[in-house]
Amino acid sequence: MQSGVAAGWLPAMLQYGFVINALVAGLLLGPLLGGLGTLVVVKRFAFFSEAVGHAALTGTAIGILMGEPMTSPYGSLFGFCILFGLLLNYLRGRTGLSPDTLIGVFLAVSLALGSSLLMVLAARINIHILENVLFGSVLTVNGRDLAVLAIVTAFTLAALHRTYNRAMLASFHAPLAQARKLPVQWLDYVFVMLVTLITVAAVKVIGALLVGALLVIPAATARLLAGSMRSFFWLTVIFATVCTLTGIAVPVALDIPVPSGAAIILCAGALFLVAVAISARRSQAVY
Repeated sequence: MQSGVAAGWLPAMLQYGFVINALVAGLLLGPLLGGLGTLVVVKRFAFFSEAVGHAALTGTAIGILMGEPMTSPYGSLFGFCILFGLLLNYLRGRTGLSPDTLIGVFLAVSLALGSSLLMVLAARINIHILENVLFGSVLTVNGRDLAVLAIVTAFTLAALHRTYNRAMLASFHAPLAQARKLPVQWLDYVFVMLVTLITVAAVKVIGALLVGALLVIPAATARLLAGSMRSFFWLTVIFATVCTLTGIAVPVALDIPVPSGAAIILCAGALFLVAVAISARRSQAVY
């Protein structure tokens, strides 16, 4: 790529290694978040994915307190977020509370714990590190992050290949799935694990506060435009990938001081508004 930049047939921004790292991460994250986002929207789990994203902030604080590297405390991130997601899913059908109420409780407790730990850490670390965790930063993506993301990608693709159709059926009509002897509860746990893993892996690029939005907005956009389940899936994958790469590349190319996560979500939001306008025109044409 750097040779291509020198020859003048590739953009100048590709002379920087961190930009290439970020774009590779975007190429991995976009399709994954898109494919998983279809399940998130169908299962009406948007609030859950947002809660897991916020839990990543607490996991980061715990990791730094335990002595993990400030820029990649993956042990505590994966450990805390997986525990958070599995415990939430376990209690979801056993408390009698509505899912959004239970998620709200977990989210509030996690944020309170995270903010308390961050106050303890405030005097010990550079606060800009936490800004990168919150909103994402292409500058922080390194080889270790790509290795973690590649492992998560391989695991997630393997799991989705084996469970996606059954999980989609269970999401649309759980009684029918149970009548067909599908392990609905087990599929729920697999789904929770996948959302948690991809959320943690995406924190570096998109940020803890915004990663849940990229699971939801491209899928919501595709649902407005799709005419079948197949087109719903592929449109979501395309939208998520395009928004991720655009949000990474445009601020770097134009030297705009916007975090990568915010740029990605703004791009997804703009695409959603276009889809709303198209959907509204279709409805007017029908009537």
